[in-house]
Amino acid sequence: MPEPVGFLLTWTTYGTWLPGDERGWIKRGQGVKLPDPVLRDAAAARMTEPACTLDAEQRRLVDETVADHCRIRGWHLHAVSCRSNHVHVVLSAEVNPVDMRDQFKAWCTRKLKERQRRDGEQRIRQKWWTERGGQRYIADEDGLEATILYVVEAQDRKGRDLH
Repeated sequence: MPEPVGFLLTWTTYGTWLPGDERGWIKRGQGVKLPDPVLRDAAAARMTEPACTLDAEQRRLVDETVADHCRIRGWHLHAVSCRSNHVHVVLSAEVNPVDMRDQFKAWCTRKLKERQRRDGEQRIRQKWWTERGGQRYIADEDGLEATILYVVEAQDRKGRDLH
């Protein structure tokens, strides 16, 4: 298999897309699954914090943190789009995409918590993101261009952000 020209990394905010969700959901190693209200309710009952929805300032901070981390690591960032309930990053680097995604999540968590402390918030959120996330290999330049357009333009057309 040829080396990918890039990756699409995606992760969701805590509690906003649970197993059994009515939109369908992805089970690790088994692909897309149909909605299951019983499973969704059971997952919701296990949550230890309310679902996390990012406001405009938090979204801007996540975008900035991803861009800064790419610059520090020497990774080529093509696009980043933090939404109210998920993040998309398109980049090129010779690094395991799971490791990149996990680094982004860790650094964004640190920056978001720092902001909460600086703003004097009484309750510092512990869980910002769901476990894992998605990583898609982009095989060629046409696929890279299409993925960048999806992240930069199509996300706004969906109109799903709450803020």
